[in-house]
Amino acid sequence: MSTQDDNVRIPSSDWRAYQGVLSRRVMAFVIDYAIVALLWIPAAVVVFFLGILTFGLGFFLYPVLFAGLAMLYFGVTVGGPKQASPGMNMMGLAIARTDGRPMDFLTAIVHLVIFWIANALLTPLVLLVGLFTDRGRLLHDLLIGTVTVRRDIY
Repeated sequence: MSTQDDNVRIPSSDWRAYQGVLSRRVMAFVIDYAIVALLWIPAAVVVFFLGILTFGLGFFLYPVLFAGLAMLYFGVTVGGPKQASPGMNMMGLAIARTDGRPMDFLTAIVHLVIFWIANALLTPLVLLVGLFTDRGRLLHDLLIGTVTVRRDIY
């Protein structure tokens, strides 16, 4: 058996693993974006001084700073060993792939970007999808093949 096979973990079929997940996801979202906003402040100061050192060229980083920081944050945390961001950890959640493989850095970033696109196009309907799908999955979960579960039952 290879080491990749050792990491395979199929999400639970127990309905309790998905009970209350949508409300917990909303709270995790608020917590995570507060953390990203706090991380943005020192990053903005660094970009300011970089802009001065590069005679203004560094200031062109400001438009992509928040998105880049959020992608790095979610890629490292959701794509890491806990399979959850700090906000998701506080709410007792984890993201699992439906094929059983662990989340990786790139899959976590794609998950985030599809969420942003779906949210921009369908706000607030993107959350309503979770009320009508199995296991409370949202549109970006369906498209990428992930599910959010309660960590204590998963």
